[in-house]
Amino acid sequence: MIHFKLFNTIEELPDSWNALPTQDIFLKTPFLKALEQSSPSNITSYYLAVFKDQKLVGIAILQRVKLYTNDIFRKTSTNFFKVLAKKAIAKIVKGNMLVVGNLMHTGQHGFFFLKDEILQETFLNQIQDAITYLRVVIKKKHHKKIRIIAFKDYFESDTIHQNEEYFNKVNLYKVQVQPNMLFVIPKEWHTKEEYIAAFTKKYRDRFKRARKKSNALQLQELDLEAIGKYANTLFNLYECVSDNAGINTFKLANNHFYSLKSHLKEDFKVFGYFLNNELIGFYTLIANNNTLETYFLGYHPKLQHQYQMYLNMLYNMAIFGIENNFKTIVFARTAMEIKSSIGAKPQTMHIYLKHTNNFIANTVLKLIVKYMNPIRDWQERHPFK
Repeated sequence: MIHFKLFNTIEELPDSWNALPTQDIFLKTPFLKALEQSSPSNITSYYLAVFKDQKLVGIAILQRVKLYTNDIFRKTSTNFFKVLAKKAIAKIVKGNMLVVGNLMHTGQHGFFFLKDEILQETFLNQIQDAITYLRVVIKKKHHKKIRIIAFKDYFESDTIHQNEEYFNKVNLYKVQVQPNMLFVIPKEWHTKEEYIAAFTKKYRDRFKRARKKSNALQLQELDLEAIGKYANTLFNLYECVSDNAGINTFKLANNHFYSLKSHLKEDFKVFGYFLNNELIGFYTLIANNNTLETYFLGYHPKLQHQYQMYLNMLYNMAIFGIENNFKTIVFARTAMEIKSSIGAKPQTMHIYLKHTNNFIANTVLKLIVKYMNPIRDWQERHPFK
């Protein structure tokens, strides 16, 4: 008999959760515990366990996201038409959303199941039953309706796309979103020198210029104590970048980086840029098996251009991945052109979503998603010989 259980906290999870043969750190309890202790104030996670008789055969993360206008639109605009557009969009998307996956990180980090034990369609039906149950619970307990349901971030090669019948049945629409920028590291590269040598002259010169501009900065890894010491500065620098994005659906908690370091230990890295002993920028990395995941970063907006901090961060992330024998570096979305200039390549991604109000056409919702997460025209760079 196939059945599911929903859990509200990590402590409630069965011991077999971590025993499942998934290598995805974002589905393991250390990361989930860190997130539980430092989640954005508008995100609540639920943990779904799917059983075949008494055997755990699948897991999923469901997130309830409370969307408010101030969270979605960070930068204010005085343009009359933009203000009107934002107000119209806010009326449709404002409220509660249920996401299958982790809204805070690019990629399919929402579920895993044993393909030898349960069909994907059966597993998705269990997720659907859990969503239906959660909608009732949230309505009863919090007096809130779920307005949007989304399954997030699937590559074109993901087998989930084979379940067209399921998505049609539950009226979830497939929408293309910004690509995920991936850097697949050639097997023969093991050093920074091999990476730099592979650049064409134009991009090797660019690397040298960027390094020269950052000569005045000191780069150092922050341990748990240092992360605690600089917690407010890290948050402020992150906020500078996050707020500048214009559109966002959450804001990290002040203790997020400290919590991740506490639970992930050496699998979570924080590197800080110092100028005259003052922290003016940072970036973070997560070791996810043989994949290096770039995570949140921040920098002083008035010093970023002068010291080419963002470009140097990207170089450092690439070099860290190469020197530590990772196979792939996930650079996520945004800033595709500059990421392609250091070696990353775009990989198309899709989400599935719907609005629960039948009077709002899902074609309208698709347009809104594209407005909030536009597939921009950009020129891919080719830095290698």
